[in-house]
Amino acid sequence: MICNDYTEMLRQKPMTLIMSLPANDPDMCRAAFDAGADVVKCHINLSHHASGTLFDTFEKSKPILEEMLSARKGPMGIVPGNSVEKVEADLDQLLEMPFSFYSLYTQHTPPGLIAKGVPLMAACDYTYTLEEVKQIEKIGASILEASIVPGEEYGTRLSLRDLLRYEDIASSTALPVVVPTQRNILPEDVPALHATGIRGLMIGAIVTGREIESVVRAVSAFRNAIDKL
Repeated sequence: MICNDYTEMLRQKPMTLIMSLPANDPDMCRAAFDAGADVVKCHINLSHHASGTLFDTFEKSKPILEEMLSARKGPMGIVPGNSVEKVEADLDQLLEMPFSFYSLYTQHTPPGLIAKGVPLMAACDYTYTLEEVKQIEKIGASILEASIVPGEEYGTRLSLRDLLRYEDIASSTALPVVVPTQRNILPEDVPALHATGIRGLMIGAIVTGREIESVVRAVSAFRNAIDKL
C-alpha cells in the first residue's frame, strides 16, 4: 500500500481537490491528476445517482482499477459498493490493492472495516441528525463526507443555507470535512466554502460532466480557485 497522505492533505492544505470519476477510465484518471486534482476517487458495485452511471463488479473492474492505480500521481480512493454485503464480498481482494481510502456511507460500511487499517471517509446523507454526525468520529472514521443534499435536489444551485449547514457540521467534529458537488457549485464559490471550515471539495459529474475534456476544464478551474485561497 502506498503511503496514505490523503488525510494529511486535508489537514495541511487550505483545501484539497478530489475528483470523483463519473466512469472508471484510466485516461480520465490521468487527465484529472494532470489538470490539478490532488486526489481521485472511483467506484464499483453500484448505480451512481449523480453521474447516472452503473459501475461494474469488482471482478469486471479489477484490470481497469489496476491500470488507474499504476499511473496515479496522488492518493486514490474507492467506493466499494452500496451495501454491507457487497463491500464484504470484495474486501479481502480490495485490501491487496493500494487504495489510500475507502469512501462509504456508514449504513453501507461493514463493522469490521475500520480494523482493516485503510482510512474510511464516512459519508452522512440528508437523513442524519447532527448528533449522529458527531458520533462518526467515535467509530474510527478518518474523514467525514457531508453528502447532505436530497437526491431530488441534485444539481440545484448552492445556497447560503447550504453553507450554514456545512459550517454546522464542520464545527461539530474534529474530522476533516469534505463536501461533494451534489449542488451546482461554481469555482467562485470556493472562498465561501472555505470559510465554513471544510477541508476538501469533491467535484463530480454534476459540475464536471462525463467527458475527459469537460473534466479537465472543471478540475483546472477549481484548481485555480483553490490556489488563490
